[in-house]
Amino acid sequence: MMRRRKIRASKNPVKLICIIVTVSFIIVQIISALLQLTSTISSSPKPVMKPSIGELGETVIGMLPEDLAFTLFLPSEEAFRRDLRLDRNDSDSYATLTRVLGFSAVPRWISTADLDLDLDLERVYGSISGFDLVVSKDLKGRVVVNGVASEKKGLRKGSVVVYVIDGVLMDAEFRQSVQPDDDDDDG
Repeated sequence: MMRRRKIRASKNPVKLICIIVTVSFIIVQIISALLQLTSTISSSPKPVMKPSIGELGETVIGMLPEDLAFTLFLPSEEAFRRDLRLDRNDSDSYATLTRVLGFSAVPRWISTADLDLDLDLERVYGSISGFDLVVSKDLKGRVVVNGVASEKKGLRKGSVVVYVIDGVLMDAEFRQSVQPDDDDDDG
């Protein structure tokens, strides 16, 4: 007579352990693949940020200490050229960039969430040179600083939050020193 064989987990623990190890391995592989995909997606904006800042912007950011929180309202590369006629090859560009940094850097993080208030509400922050920056949002959701609108929202560059703006923040004295001499008193 034939006997039926009953296979139970308690009589065959090797099969049970193999099943548990296989299922655990599959779960670990799925989780690690999802984590890798998530980190790839979250890090994808980083390469986009570098071209929008430009070489002069990178120089200004490099002047800030790496271990402190700052928000920088950085002029676009076009604004540096248009408003200051500044080129990275100019001999006095470092001194000019230092002045621009003083007017446009705030010693704290300012996120777009900090500004998610009524459109009519403005906040005033003091730059590191003591220059007052009036910050608000416009109808398009762009950050506006002293009347100059941002082109890029709150990019992170190390410990610095960077807003690329379409202009240069400066006081009247500095503005006058960088304005062209249009007056020709030859006569």
